[in-house]
Amino acid sequence: MSIKNPEVKYTQLFINNEFVNSADGKTFQTMNPTTEEVLAVVQEGGTKDIDRAVQAAKKAFQFHSDYRQMDATQRAALLFKLADLIERDMVYLASLECKNNGKVFNDAYNGDLPTAVAALRFYAGAADKVSGSVLPTDGKAFAYTRYEPVGIIGAIIPWNYPIELTCLKIGPAIAMGNTLVIKPAEQTPLTALYLASLIKEAGFPPGVVNIVPGFGPTTGQPLVEHPDVNMITFTGSTEVGRLIQQLGAQHIKRVSLELGGKSPLIIFPDADLDKAVQVAHAMCVVNQGQCCVAATRTFVHENIYDEFVKKTVELAKKHVIGDPLDTNVDHGPQIDHEQFTKVLSLIESGIKEGAKLEIGGKRLERKGLFVEPTVFSNVTDTMRIAREEIFGPVQQILKFSSKEEVIERANNTTYGLGAGLFTSDLNTALEVSARLNAGQVYVNQYLIGGPQVPFGGFKQSGLNREFGLDGLKQYYEVKAVVVDMPVKI
Repeated sequence: MSIKNPEVKYTQLFINNEFVNSADGKTFQTMNPTTEEVLAVVQEGGTKDIDRAVQAAKKAFQFHSDYRQMDATQRAALLFKLADLIERDMVYLASLECKNNGKVFNDAYNGDLPTAVAALRFYAGAADKVSGSVLPTDGKAFAYTRYEPVGIIGAIIPWNYPIELTCLKIGPAIAMGNTLVIKPAEQTPLTALYLASLIKEAGFPPGVVNIVPGFGPTTGQPLVEHPDVNMITFTGSTEVGRLIQQLGAQHIKRVSLELGGKSPLIIFPDADLDKAVQVAHAMCVVNQGQCCVAATRTFVHENIYDEFVKKTVELAKKHVIGDPLDTNVDHGPQIDHEQFTKVLSLIESGIKEGAKLEIGGKRLERKGLFVEPTVFSNVTDTMRIAREEIFGPVQQILKFSSKEEVIERANNTTYGLGAGLFTSDLNTALEVSARLNAGQVYVNQYLIGGPQVPFGGFKQSGLNREFGLDGLKQYYEVKAVVVDMPVKI
């Protein structure tokens, strides 16, 4: 079944609850990676537009504003309403995401959007349940803590999960009473701009959420450097995250980073082999491999290695590649020419360095930025494909002999975002999960748990956490209030 082509409805900046043109009249083209054709012409935000958006957010954050005087339950109602509106328009939003991003409809409709809705509802439910406390003191002082909003949040969104990660920034920020200026990725601004219309429809006061599309140097950097922005939350590459942290440090600005990964998935010899094959392959090619926590390093015990490789190759043959709006398709194009070229280059490096190309590895002979799902065996730790984040549908299957060996090899990376293992032994599961250096470790499955479970990285995979109640902590300040009393109470 094919889903109807979505109409692009919004292409302007969203500032102070109004759709407006950029101050200097600049625009840019956003593409459809399935056809390599222009999908829409979008207003391009610049320094003046960022300042307009920040001033709107600043006004909305003033202590006596309508927004700041809302109860937590009233802010929760805004998030609940926004979640309801996303559900109402889910088919349209999923199809628009497919056109602008290239992800397949089933992934957007059954994965990204339900996660976005669940995150908004989770944080709506948490809004009136996170608070300070009364403290014991020395002497006659009476002391308590208040959890207060940080202020104006600058949120920079990646292109791989646009609507999901936009909602993931909005939910906790609004739950704690902050305002936002959001910069969507220049490759995928369209669902964020449609979301802006739902934000207005849901009744968010003017200036609470502002969305300014544009490019990193001309839109993102002015947002990071703006003196009135109190915090930056960024999801994206480690390279850009490092730059944002440096810029934030110059202004002593709070920075939250969810960055890249090279996640290991360890298959022990007592694992459910068929399930392990299914999950390991799926977690390498999910979203065409464009997933920060993709389990791209598959470590398989030598006793089951050959059978695992054989079953994986047979599975890889079953992919249906094509138009993401066709619900029979499970594999779409890469996001843009830059990423497409990078993936093919790394595949070529794997071949040159001696890995065995089991299947795939080529561009499809058709229009669009399609790379075949690719499986390498005989991969060693020193190869580029085993060290670098590919962000493409490339699975590397490595062989190991012992538990101690594989733990050391799995941890031998600058990243630490995700990890996983398959085993039927509870002792192995608990020990290995404790020893893997990653922000989340999955046992006998991967990427499960819902918005209640915190998500973030060790090492160069990021700072702070998103999702869960831990994801709220970066969005509030703790203030201590101490009162001198005539008697001890």
